[in-house]
Amino acid sequence: MANIHTEAIDRLFNTILNLETIDDCYSYFEDLCTVKELQDMAQRLETAIMLDNGENYQTISEEVGISTATIGRVSKCLKYGSGGYRSAIDKLKAEDIN
Repeated sequence: MANIHTEAIDRLFNTILNLETIDDCYSYFEDLCTVKELQDMAQRLETAIMLDNGENYQTISEEVGISTATIGRVSKCLKYGSGGYRSAIDKLKAEDIN
């Protein structure tokens, strides 16, 4: 993957880190992204969660409405990626426990 570590992307991520509420997130991301981009990101996260829970590709495709090719890409990232999905899923699980 190309090096995405740039000053502009750092600035983008810092603006995200500074959001304080769900409403702040909705406002920012509705301006920043198209509805389709937001839906795609949400689908990928749901897919990662379902894969982590042991769901099969067919079930995920039917429930999430995502292609098996995209499920495969998410699975690859979950297993061999930089750990972003793993970290996010672990934090979601910790919130559910607490």
